Amino acid sequence: MKATILTLILAFIITTSVSAQDYETGIGFRGGLSNGITVKHFISKTSALEGILSSRWQGFNITGLYEIHNWSFDTPRLNWYYGFGGHIGFWNGYENHPWFKETGSYSVIGIDGIIGIEYNIETIPINISLDWKPGINIIGYSGFWGDELAFSVRFIF
Repeated sequence: MKATILTLILAFIITTSVSAQDYETGIGFRGGLSNGITVKHFISKTSALEGILSSRWQGFNITGLYEIHNWSFDTPRLNWYYGFGGHIGFWNGYENHPWFKETGSYSVIGIDGIIGIEYNIETIPINISLDWKPGINIIGYSGFWGDELAFSVRFIF
């Protein structure tokens, strides 16, 4: 009897502490050095897929990410997350830019990481997040890009 009660209590604690999501899908705006649209959809209690369409350098990037979400500081609706994914981008270089060696068009494919924190506002269906998304271009204009710090606001449902 004691073992059954202990098992039930332990199962309850594990299932309530793992529950990091407060919404199923969020759509909104991502602002930083590159601005764009973000869509996040949970595929389990702690796992989400995020798609980002952003513009920068007279072009655009498409990014797909897999993210793991966890509660932060035992605070309801406050989650931290980390993940990985990839991107494909197309943009035009321009003169006197510190990173582009020549003007012209660029096409890149690369990998991304992400780490961030988000808060889901209880009274209105809004989610705000702050994250850092470093990337490495593998094909095309290759190299490490570590300047993708962004603030996002999403409508959640």
